[in-house]
Amino acid sequence: RQARAVAVAAGGLHFDELNKLRVLEPEAAQQTAQLREECRAFLDKIVEFQKIVGSLIELVDQLAKAAESEKMKAIGARNLLKSIAKQREAQEQQLQALIAEKKMQLERYRIEYETLCKIEADQNEFIDQFIFQK
Repeated sequence: RQARAVAVAAGGLHFDELNKLRVLEPEAAQQTAQLREECRAFLDKIVEFQKIVGSLIELVDQLAKAAESEKMKAIGARNLLKSIAKQREAQEQQLQALIAEKKMQLERYRIEYETLCKIEADQNEFIDQFIFQK
């Protein structure tokens, strides 16, 4: 049997632990099988890594969308504040114009009042002179 194994080995063939005829040396076959298992384990890890990266990318995309949404809300709020500020400025200008108009009206009423007071005084003086002359 030993001679047969040596003759087969010389022809490039080998027997494994189950006495099956193999082309590869048992050690090379074992290393090949071990490498195959390591490759499978590596592939499994790569697949797991791809899943993790995929979920991470999905999460980052969601965060980017949320950030973009918040950015748009902030821009809208800022524009609304600018609009409100402009409205208040316009309202303030209208009120300032109304105040100036009322001040001018008050000045006209004051002058008219002073004029009426003078006319009343003149008329009272005329009435007093008319009464004393009779």
